[in-house]
Amino acid sequence: MNRLNGKVAVVTGAALGLGHAIAERMAGEGAAVAERMAGEGAAVAVLDIRDEAGAAFAAALSARGLRARYWHCDVSLEAEVSAVLADVAATYGRLDVLVNNAGIAGVDKPTDQISEAEWDHVQAINVKGVFFCTKHAIPHLRRSGAGSIINLSSIYGLVGAPDVPPYHASKGAVRLMSKTDAMLYAAERIRVNSIHPGFIWTPMVEAHLGSAGGDLAAARQAADALHPLGHIGEPDDVAWGAVYLASDEAKFVTGAELVIDGGYTAR
Repeated sequence: MNRLNGKVAVVTGAALGLGHAIAERMAGEGAAVAERMAGEGAAVAVLDIRDEAGAAFAAALSARGLRARYWHCDVSLEAEVSAVLADVAATYGRLDVLVNNAGIAGVDKPTDQISEAEWDHVQAINVKGVFFCTKHAIPHLRRSGAGSIINLSSIYGLVGAPDVPPYHASKGAVRLMSKTDAMLYAAERIRVNSIHPGFIWTPMVEAHLGSAGGDLAAARQAADALHPLGHIGEPDDVAWGAVYLASDEAKFVTGAELVIDGGYTAR
């Protein structure tokens, strides 16, 4: 354990869902052996706009003896991102890992029925948010002498589907942004990789499956059947992948796509 010992990690959108699981698995050493087993040794900055949930999560981690603190951060606002990352680095003395997880699904309409505002809202968070966080994390990672940036894309950054066009476009952009930045910063030992989850049981997926108004249990069974392993994933399935990419175990991994999808894209 303690694969991230001594590192400082920022996780955006960490109050709920995948970000919550990633932050918890990355969180630093506890006061007891059982608590140490729950974390991987990093000091974690929990970033979100859900202040109550984010602060409660960071407080719960701290109560277990883990190193965590909450910052309000709207990733679509560059000035806010810059200020928060500077404060994180000042608080912990360095920055080693950035997990660009914050994202929204957006509207589920055919392309010809989507307004410019609806399109821009998704891109502002899912794409510009990754851009702003990466842009303002790089100087801090550079000062640390190395770093790992982990961008949450999706299976829909790899394959298409006839729904949520703004979301799919945004996740395709994140995939290519990851590869570009991997090449731009490789010489500085800053690694950039993307994770491509399949359906993972999170509040976002639950809301998506329930949006049709039918039986949620039946919708989940249908989503289970889309994956060759026979079920959708759990947040920890993705969290452990992020821990690997953040760790020195992945020191030779950059520009890669870590697909965690139960075989969805293998068809």
